[in-house]
Amino acid sequence: MTAEAPAAPALSYGRLLPVTVHFDDLDALGLLHNARYPVLVERAWTALWSERGVGFDGDWAAAGDACNAVMELRITYEAPVSRPGAYAVHLWLERLGTTGLTYGFRFCSADGAVTYARGTRVLVRLDAATLRPTPWSEPFRSAGRELLRPAD
Repeated sequence: MTAEAPAAPALSYGRLLPVTVHFDDLDALGLLHNARYPVLVERAWTALWSERGVGFDGDWAAAGDACNAVMELRITYEAPVSRPGAYAVHLWLERLGTTGLTYGFRFCSADGAVTYARGTRVLVRLDAATLRPTPWSEPFRSAGRELLRPAD
C-alpha cells in the first residue's frame, strides 16, 4: 500500500506561476541568495501581465501601464531554498488604487504547499514624459480586479 501525497492547497485568490531556481542563483552556502527572491517574483509578475497584454518592448512612451516604478518592497524569509529546481510564485493584489497598487506574493514550492518567503510590493504608474504618477488604464484595472485578494 502506498501513501498518497497531500493535495496542494487550492488558491482562493491570485495566481500561482512557475519559476525555476538555477544553480547559479544559490549563494556560497548553497541557499537561494536573498537578492534572487525579488528577481524571481518580478519574473512571475512580468509573465502574469504579459498574458494580459501588458509589457515593455523598449518604448516607454508606448509602454502604458508597464511604465511603473517600485516605491516599496517588503519581504520576509521563512524557510531556506537549498536546491535548484521548479518552484512557484503566488501573486495577488492587496490594493488597486488610481495610480498605485500593492501586490502580495509568496515564493513557494511548485504546488504552492510550502512557503519559503512572502512579501508585498508597491508600484506606481508613471507618465513616460513627466515621470509623475498617472492613472492605470481601465483594461489594466479590470484585469487587476480579478487578482484582488478578498477582504478578510
